[in-house]
Amino acid sequence: MTGTGSSWWKYDPSHQKITLTVHVQPNARQTAVAGRHGDALKLRVAAPAVDDKANRALIDFLHQWFKLPISQISIRHGSRGRHKVVELAGCDANTMEHLARLESSCPVN
Repeated sequence: MTGTGSSWWKYDPSHQKITLTVHVQPNARQTAVAGRHGDALKLRVAAPAVDDKANRALIDFLHQWFKLPISQISIRHGSRGRHKVVELAGCDANTMEHLARLESSCPVN
């Protein structure tokens, strides 16, 4: 993939897509960013890992966080595990700025 990013996110300017590598911790008290987990962004999700509930909660969190339509967010790899690759389509400069700010303030766990 071409473009800019970090170890846990990549931007492909030719397709205006961002790919996120996330580590999901289901059954959390609340859904929130928990820092970094190796080469991934760690997200705690307040939903169990059954019947796709955690995946739906992850997509809903990203939808609210990035202000993107749900139809532009998809899990590309790892839908059955904790380590996932998520694609955000139709991203703009605001999304990139949001990720850059998050990266600079995100602790490594």
